[in-house]
Amino acid sequence: MNLRQEISDLLLNIATYLELKGENPFKIRAYQNASRTISTLEGDIKEMVLSETLKEQKGIGEALFEKIHEWVTTGQSLYFEELKASIPPGLLDMMEIPGLGPKKIKSIYEKLGIATIGELEYACKENRLLTLEGFGSKSQENILKAIQQHRKGKDDHLFDKAFKEAGNILQKLKSSGLFKEIEIAGSLRRKKEIIRDIDIVGSSLHAGKAIHFFTQLPEVEHVSAKGETKSSVVLNSGFQVDLRVVPPEDFPFALQYFTGSKEHNTVLRGIAKDSGYKLNEYGLFKEDGPLPCKNEKEIFSHLGFDYIPPELREDRGEFESARTHTLPHLVEPEDIKGIFHVHTTYSDGRNSLSEMVEESERLGYQYVGISDHSQSAFYAHGLTADQIKRQHDEINRLQDKHSAIKIFKGIEADILEDGSLDYPDNILASFDFVIGSVHSRFKMTEEEMTRRLLHALGNPSLTILGHLTGRLLLSRPPYSFDLEAVLEGAKEHRIIIELNANPHRFDIDWRDCKKLKEKGIQVSINPDAHAVDNLQYTDYGVGIARKGWLTSKNVFNTLPLPLMEKALKERHSGRARSTD
Repeated sequence: MNLRQEISDLLLNIATYLELKGENPFKIRAYQNASRTISTLEGDIKEMVLSETLKEQKGIGEALFEKIHEWVTTGQSLYFEELKASIPPGLLDMMEIPGLGPKKIKSIYEKLGIATIGELEYACKENRLLTLEGFGSKSQENILKAIQQHRKGKDDHLFDKAFKEAGNILQKLKSSGLFKEIEIAGSLRRKKEIIRDIDIVGSSLHAGKAIHFFTQLPEVEHVSAKGETKSSVVLNSGFQVDLRVVPPEDFPFALQYFTGSKEHNTVLRGIAKDSGYKLNEYGLFKEDGPLPCKNEKEIFSHLGFDYIPPELREDRGEFESARTHTLPHLVEPEDIKGIFHVHTTYSDGRNSLSEMVEESERLGYQYVGISDHSQSAFYAHGLTADQIKRQHDEINRLQDKHSAIKIFKGIEADILEDGSLDYPDNILASFDFVIGSVHSRFKMTEEEMTRRLLHALGNPSLTILGHLTGRLLLSRPPYSFDLEAVLEGAKEHRIIIELNANPHRFDIDWRDCKKLKEKGIQVSINPDAHAVDNLQYTDYGVGIARKGWLTSKNVFNTLPLPLMEKALKERHSGRARSTD
C-alpha cells in the first residue's frame, strides 16, 4: 500500500471510530472529506507533508494536518490508537457485516448492550432487534444471513449447525447404497459444544465409488484431498468434512479410533499395549493375529472394560468406571417428560403461545413451562403485570383445549443488580415456577456477581437458576463468580440449575456437571426456545448432560407430570414457609 492510501485509510478509519462514538457529525465529515482529498491528490504526498504545503488544500486544517504529519514521520497516530482503544473491539468486527454501518452498530450497542458478532447473532435469533428504531423483521433477517455468510470458512462452529450439516451429508451417503455401515464420528459424535470439522466413517466393498460419490455431492464447494479410502471436502456452508471408507471387518475399529478423543485413544492404546495387544484404526491384534470384533462393545470387552459411551470418551475417569462396572446409565432423550424455559410472542419469541403449546404436545411432552421475559428486559418486550394477567388467562383457555399436556405458568425473571428478582413477591407468587437469569451488568467483580447470585438463590419464589455462567459460545465468556459458593447456595435452598440447551449457550458447562451431581443438585434441561423449531434443542441438551455423566435421576424434568406437579407445589409452599 502506498503512503497516499495509508493516510486516506487512516482518516477514514478515524471518521468511522468517531461515528461509532457518536461524535459531532461535522467533525466526522471533516475526516471523511479529508480522506477523499488525500486519495485524489497528485504529486509527492510525503514532500507535501514535510514542506507543509498540504495545509493549502481545502479541508486540511491544523488539527488534521498534525495527525497526518505524525503518521508520515513516525508511522503511527496516537490519536487513532487512543480512539481505537476506547471502542469495544467487537464493534469493529461488526463493521465487517454487510448492511451494518456505524450508526446502526452504535444503536445496537447502546440500546441492547451488544458488543460482539456472536451476541448480535443470538439477539437476531431472539427477535430483539425489532425493538430498535429503523430495524424491522426483514432487516433483522438480512443481518442474520450476513453474519452466517461472514462466519463461513471460520474454523469453529456451533454444535447445531454442524449437526444439521452432518445429518444431511450422512443421509445422502446412506441413500447411495454404497455403504454397509456409516456413522458420524469425531467431536460431533462425542457431543462437544464446539465443532471444528465433521468426521464420517463408513464401510464399503466399493471404496473408490463411495469416495467419488461423496466428492460429487452438490453441497461440496471444493475437494481438499482425495485418495482411495479417504477424502476431505469443504462444503458450500464452510464446513470441512472428512470421509474415511474401510472394509466392513475394520469398521468398529475405525469408528472407535476416529471418534476419539485424542486423549482417550492415547490411554486406551497404552492399556492395550500393557495387556499384550496392539490397537489402532485397523484392528485389535495379538501376537498370533487380529481379534475380530463385531462392534465397539467387543473392543472394550477384550480390554477389560464395559462399553464406554462416545460422550464420555475424554479421559476424565471413564476407564476407571468402565473397569469397575460403575459407569452411570446416562440420561436418554426419551427420559425427558416435559420442558421449561419457552418464550412466546408475548416477549421476544417468534411463535404464539398456542403454537408453542401445540408443538410441545406434538413432540409428546407431558408438560410445557411457558416463561417469557420479565419487565426489566425492555429489549425483549418483558411482561408488565397486565400482560402477565392476559397471558395467564390465555393459558387457562388453552389448557381447556389441550388436555394431553399440562401448561405451567412461569416467567424468566431478570436477576437485578442487587440480586432481587424482577417483580414484587405477590406477582412472583402467581407463577407455577420462576427461572431467574442474569441479563445485564456482566462485568461486575467476582465478589459482586457472587453476592448477586447468592441473594437470588435465597428468594423463596425462585425455582430454577437460568444459564448459570452467562456465556455465549464463540462470542462472550462467562462472567466472573465463585462457582463453588453458588453451587453451595443452590444446594442449601434446593434450587434447580438450568442446563440451557440452546447451542449458543450450553450453559452450564458439561465439565461442571459432575460437581452438581456430587452435591445432589438437579439440573433442568431447558431449550430456551424462542420458536417452535428451537424445541429440538432439548435433545442437544441431553447430549451435554450425558457428556457431564448425568443420569435421569439427576435431571429435574424427567419427572412424569403427577410428580412434577407435586414437586413444584412442594417447592413453592415449602420454600415460602422456610422464610416465614
